[in-house]
Amino acid sequence: MKVVKPLTVVIKLGKSFGAQRLLDESATSTGKAEAQQLKKGLELILEIGTSSIVDEKTHEPLLPILSLIVSTAVKLRKDGHRVVIVSSGAIGVGLQRMDIERRPKHLSQLQALAAIGQCRLISLWDQLFGHYRQPVAQILLTRNDIADRQRYLNAQNTVAELLELGVIPIVNENDTLAVAEIKFGDNDTLSAITAAMVHADFLFLMTDVDCLYDKNPRTNPDAQPIQVVEDINSIQADVSSAGSSLGTGGMSTKIVAAKLATSAGVTTVITRSSSPDNIHQIVRYVQATKVSDGQEDPLSRSTASLALNVQEPPLHTRFLPLSQPIRDRYFWLLHGLAPHGTLYIDSGAHQALADKAGLLPVGILDVEGSFAQHESVRLVVVERSSEPAADGKSWQGTPVEVGRALVNYAAPEIVRIKGRRSKQIEGLLGYADSQYVADRDNVSLFLHESRPVTPTPDI
Repeated sequence: MKVVKPLTVVIKLGKSFGAQRLLDESATSTGKAEAQQLKKGLELILEIGTSSIVDEKTHEPLLPILSLIVSTAVKLRKDGHRVVIVSSGAIGVGLQRMDIERRPKHLSQLQALAAIGQCRLISLWDQLFGHYRQPVAQILLTRNDIADRQRYLNAQNTVAELLELGVIPIVNENDTLAVAEIKFGDNDTLSAITAAMVHADFLFLMTDVDCLYDKNPRTNPDAQPIQVVEDINSIQADVSSAGSSLGTGGMSTKIVAAKLATSAGVTTVITRSSSPDNIHQIVRYVQATKVSDGQEDPLSRSTASLALNVQEPPLHTRFLPLSQPIRDRYFWLLHGLAPHGTLYIDSGAHQALADKAGLLPVGILDVEGSFAQHESVRLVVVERSSEPAADGKSWQGTPVEVGRALVNYAAPEIVRIKGRRSKQIEGLLGYADSQYVADRDNVSLFLHESRPVTPTPDI
């Protein structure tokens, strides 16, 4: 983790056309590549939590904040960026529509309120964007949509086509049907998966605080902001916020979302939702301070800010993406599917997978769970025991999850062939669909530098 204190740089920018003129004039001294990079359109995901959409007590829509967010999104579109909004708030809006004071606990009541609120929520977004003649589209997803490969690709293609048409997609979990979202639910995770799905450049997690702090700033006056996070696994931040009474997320879910998004190569930012125009400055600043190897350097940040007339951005936390991200199908294998079981493998099998070979039955030590053919399982590395333990296990040591796989055989079949040679499969099962328990194309390994924990609710 790297904490960078803000630089004291006071630069007054003119109006938008004036800033553009300054940018063009500076190109000769800073290089045309940097100027062109600042003009390049990016894919931006804006995730807005319930606490930023409706008042926690009255449940009334927070129109001033929503209007600012809409204005910001329209400006980003005019700058050439492609914008996707991931919006919470359906249940909160439903509470206001039905004049119910407290969020109920029964699932059927929550789903009914979500159905009522979602209709009014998308209508509100449409009206606000309509003032700018900006078309929007509603996309409701469930985890089953993400888990099914064809439906996942259909969603990916639909969002891409909408962006090509100049439309702003508004994505939400289908709360009326998605049991898992309401039970542990958070749109932070959905926004991270959406960001990976559309190959976004930035994911903005908009909340009611400026950034992460190393301590709770409400109770610790000496709390320091965390502005840049290079290694998300070593972060030491206060994540005690549990979310509002209407929402289901909190700061901890934003850390999970940041892990997912950065592992897919998406720069992730926590910023205050009541000041959405900060997004302009953050995007412009990050673009201006990129160096040739894709990393950020404190000196380059200072000189680029001065040379390109880029103002030091407002307080925020920025999680840097991995240098070797996991994309497309391999990200989907890791985070789009809920695993139905676990395969315990030895270090030799793990090394073979790292060397791009498939998973052979000989390297499997144990099977856990009930799963069918072509379902997802966890891959966990353990140490092979010289002798079976008293509980019958043939392994020892601390289990370490290293990836996920789609299996060619069901759990009972793998139990019968584990530890055996591939040529023995047909004799043991009466058939042999494959010499591999999992083909290499259906295996995805976590990168050593980041092993995000994916929520695995029942679907």
